[in-house]
This record gives sequence, C-alpha cells and structure tokens, in this order.
Amino acid sequence: MTLLDGREVRKKLLDDLKNKLDKLDRRLGLTVIQIGSSDSSNIYVKQKEKLAIELGYKFNCIKLDDDVLEDDVLSLIDELNDDCNVDGILIQLPIPDNLDSRKVLDRISSKKDVDGLTCINAGRLICNKECLIPGTALGIMDIFSYYNIDVSGKHIVIVGRSDLVGKPMFSILSNTNATVTLCHSKTKNLESITSKADILIVAVGVAKLITKDMVKKECVIIDAGINVVNGKLCGDVDYDNVVDIVSYITPVPYGVGQVTTVELLYNVYRAYELNKKD
Repeated sequence: MTLLDGREVRKKLLDDLKNKLDKLDRRLGLTVIQIGSSDSSNIYVKQKEKLAIELGYKFNCIKLDDDVLEDDVLSLIDELNDDCNVDGILIQLPIPDNLDSRKVLDRISSKKDVDGLTCINAGRLICNKECLIPGTALGIMDIFSYYNIDVSGKHIVIVGRSDLVGKPMFSILSNTNATVTLCHSKTKNLESITSKADILIVAVGVAKLITKDMVKKECVIIDAGINVVNGKLCGDVDYDNVVDIVSYITPVPYGVGQVTTVELLYNVYRAYELNKKD
C-alpha cells in the first residue's frame, strides 16, 4: 500500500506557483466576499488569507451582514468584475438563505471565478474547454499526476455529486478517458457499485461510510471527506479497516485537504492568465 501524501503534492504545487509568480511584473489580487460571520467561514477565510499573503497576493476580504440586500451583493460583484486589480473573486459559502446563491455565483465573471462554480465554467468543463475548475477536483487530479496513477480506461466510482467535487470530477475524468459512475444519496445497492471500482473517490461528509466489504482489492481510494468523531478528524472511508487491501489511499488529515487551498490560490494565477488573453 502506498500512502498518497497530500503534503508532498502541496509542496510541489507551491514551488511551481511561486516560480510563476516571481516572473510577473505585479502582485495578483484576490477578493473574498463573506456574507455573515459564522465560525467555520471565519476559519476558512483566515486559511485563504494566510496562504495568499505568503504568496504575495493582495488579499481583500469584504464582510457583509447577513441581511444584506441581494442587489447590493450583485452591484459589488459588478464593481469587482470591472476592477483590473482584482484577478480572482470568491464567495465564501454558504451564504444566507435570503440570497439566491446561483444568481450570486453566476454574477462573477467566469474568468475571475476562482472557485470554478459559475454555470459558464461548469459548462465549459463538460465540453472539455479551457476554464477555471474547483480546487478540490484539481487537487485530486494533481495527486494522481504526482503519484503516476493513470486514470485512462479505469472504472472510477465517485460517491457524492457536489458542485465542488463530484460533478467536476465526473467531467474531468470522462474527458480523460475513464469510465465513470457517479453515486449519491439515492443510489441503491451502493456496495455493489463501489466494490467494482478500480479507483474510488468519496466526498459525502459521512464518517466511515465506505467499509472494507465495499472496496475491491488493490483499489485506489481518494477520500475527500472531512468529519469530526470524538474530537478527531476522519474521512468518509473506514481507513483502518481498508488500508491493508488497497494499493493507494489518501489519509485524513494530510490528504486531499492539503492541496485544496493551494489549488484555489493557483486558480488566481490561472484567472490572471485567462484575463491577460483579453
């Protein structure tokens, strides 16, 4: 069994990104819009800010009240879209229920959408066109690349159909000649499907959902789940019970989560490149 250590991939990505940033004649700018002030959102924004500043980005977090008017949010996004000093725009999710999240996300210019969540970027990804892609999906592909895991021709099962992981992974892997099955909460006989996977990607947020009897011997497992059980982090895979039968597996922590924020900041550079073409 080989452990897919996200820390190693993170280091390589950061080195590559820093080399690219050193060649630019200006600092890149990332603006995060945070609506409300939940503890979890504060933590995630701080993580992004810390790495952005480390990379030399101009980081700006605009905090708005929970009861902000939707039109005011849309007007702010319009201003940021037009600001040539802002290379990337991110809406810290979730946002309050009184706002239409799809309308808000789609107001972001597709070339500044560093979370890769606009309908334009999602559509371009399906069509295998150049676009910005959600960071977790990019991170999983970079883990495959770093450890020389070929996905072409493999049967890959994805459990979870989120916009950040499951759906973009389905498009990416289909575009790279894998045979992909997408499962979700309504899938019947999940075990009969996961047990046939050459590669299993899990991102549902259910602790230890995937057990030993659901995994084929020598399977490659990517566990993108983050859960807290008895004060300790664990993934969506019952790691201790499957680790002895798989060929590769990402640990939780120190797996996929290590690369996600780096990919987001890398997307700021990718956004800069896309806008430069204009």
